[in-house]
Amino acid sequence: MRVVVQEAPFDFGAEAAGFAAGRTDMGAVVTFTGVVRDTGQDAIDVMEIEHYPGMTEKALEAIAAEAMARWSLGDALVIHRFGRMAPGEQIMMVATAARHRKDAFEAAEYLMDYLKSRAPFWKKEHGRDGTSWVAAKDEDEEALTRW
Repeated sequence: MRVVVQEAPFDFGAEAAGFAAGRTDMGAVVTFTGVVRDTGQDAIDVMEIEHYPGMTEKALEAIAAEAMARWSLGDALVIHRFGRMAPGEQIMMVATAARHRKDAFEAAEYLMDYLKSRAPFWKKEHGRDGTSWVAAKDEDEEALTRW
C-alpha cells in the first residue's frame, strides 16, 4: 500500500504500469484518475487545493488500510496533489489490485468516495468572477452511505 500527497504532477501511465507490474497473483487492477474540470459557464482558471501535512497523509493511510482489509486487496495506491492546478490537470489517482474484479472495483469506488467527501483537503476555485471555496455536495455525502 502506498499513499502519496504531493504538489508536483504525476505520470499516470508510469504509476499505473508500476502498480500492476509483476502482479501475477492478482486477477484485477482498477485505476481511476480525477482531473480539474472546467465547469463551462462558471469557468475556472485555477483550482487550489490545501491540506495539513502529516494529518492528511495519516487520514489517507487509514482509509487505504481499511480498504485493504475490507476487500482483501493485494495492494492499493492513492496519489493526491495539492497546490494550484489548471483545468485538465490531474488531481488524484487511485489504484487497487485484488484477486477478483468486484473487490478491486468496489475498493476503488470506496476510496474515491472518501477522497471526494472526507479526505482533509480544501479546494478553492479561482476564476474570472473571483475566488470561492468549493462546498461539500449532498450527492457526495450520500455516496458514502452505501459503504
